[in-house]
Amino acid sequence: MNDSPGWAPPGPSPSDDSDAPEQRTQPQAAPADQAAPPPSSDGPDGPAPTLPDQPGADRPGADQAVTDRPVRGRPVWGAKWAERQPPAGPWAAQSGGAPAPPPAPPTAPPSGRPTGAPGPAGPVSYGGWGAGWTQPPPAARPGVIPLRPLGVGEIVNGAVATLRAHWRPVVGISFVVALVTQAVTTVATGLWFRNASGLDALENDPNPTLREAMDAFGETLKSSAIPLAAGVLGTLFTTALLTVVVSRAVLGRQVSLGEAWREARPRLLQLCGLLLLLPALAAAACAVGTAPGLLLVAAGADSEGAALALLGGLGSTVVAVWLWVRYSLAAPALMLEKQGIVAAMRRSAKLVRGAWWRVLGVQLLALLIAIVVSAILEIPTSAVGMAIGGDNAVDWLSGESVSVSWTFLVVIGVGGVIASTITLPISAGVTALLYVDQRIRREALDLELARAAGVPGYDM
Repeated sequence: MNDSPGWAPPGPSPSDDSDAPEQRTQPQAAPADQAAPPPSSDGPDGPAPTLPDQPGADRPGADQAVTDRPVRGRPVWGAKWAERQPPAGPWAAQSGGAPAPPPAPPTAPPSGRPTGAPGPAGPVSYGGWGAGWTQPPPAARPGVIPLRPLGVGEIVNGAVATLRAHWRPVVGISFVVALVTQAVTTVATGLWFRNASGLDALENDPNPTLREAMDAFGETLKSSAIPLAAGVLGTLFTTALLTVVVSRAVLGRQVSLGEAWREARPRLLQLCGLLLLLPALAAAACAVGTAPGLLLVAAGADSEGAALALLGGLGSTVVAVWLWVRYSLAAPALMLEKQGIVAAMRRSAKLVRGAWWRVLGVQLLALLIAIVVSAILEIPTSAVGMAIGGDNAVDWLSGESVSVSWTFLVVIGVGGVIASTITLPISAGVTALLYVDQRIRREALDLELARAAGVPGYDM
């Protein structure tokens, strides 16, 4: 019990009883030759008060219990209390004698901004304790993307921003690749597939046999194989060459068409090998899946062989898509990391591992954007081609088996070149930025890019 003035305990507490042997004083016994004083209920400082919050004070006889003769060895309540007590106030309840908490430090500035000098990146001060949560500083953005893990929209916007900011090298590379691929497609179509019937041959036969159906399906695959292969190879080649441009665009640096070509030229041999190997893997997967069914058809079991070929074709298509996504980042790894073909494919598989579905979704989104933009851009040339070719051109565009002129094919080819010149950079830029994003997520490439771009706060 603290008897100093200014301390007003509200009543007994468990801590008072535990400290009683140390805090309470024993009364001194009277000498033997002196008579004991008469019993009195008054203490040294006056009459003992009745405590309203004392246990039992509100029961009958509580006043008499307080004012009775004190028991030997037990002090009277309030015997040493100060006459003047401090006024009532908002006193905080203390437990165990703990000190009062320190005053709150100064708050943040009214604007809510950091008190230190904010930079593009690096440590900053956010005011004192209790200032509240504030937004972290934005990531450094020296180029077309912020240097942090990217969202899907940021990847697509980065590809479009690269096309706009570096349109000379981007359009130059895309135009050359689109011109070559569209020329190959137009020549192959004019020489071999102008009169290809495909599935249109089944319209004249209401009950075709299984072999006739498979022959028609094979003709359709052959007529679309060359344009598909040319488009795939053109996309891979453009991706590899534009990776150099995208890497400079991420750092906010300019690059010319000649600089991009000089940097990519030493890797062209490995790039051509990669361009041949990736489609060969997908084709091999499809061939392995459909081969057993085709062998059964050749042996005479048409129905069983067709069913097995259909199931094998579906399974092999899934495997081919899985392989394509797994090695879709091999071209950027080949160009930027200066690795060989096999090493670049292993590198792509490592970066895609654990993010296969995300990479597939982003690639499908880029493909959908390319298809929509290409269809819009080819509308004028298709209208001109139909005006030149007449009814045959309309029927040929709708998939029917008719013969068309070379003039019509050239006009359609021009529209394809224009559309591919715009869509190839989008597809290539998305793939290159996917490679950058995966390395940022797995290897903290954003720190190296910030140092390479000279962002303050990242210097070694």
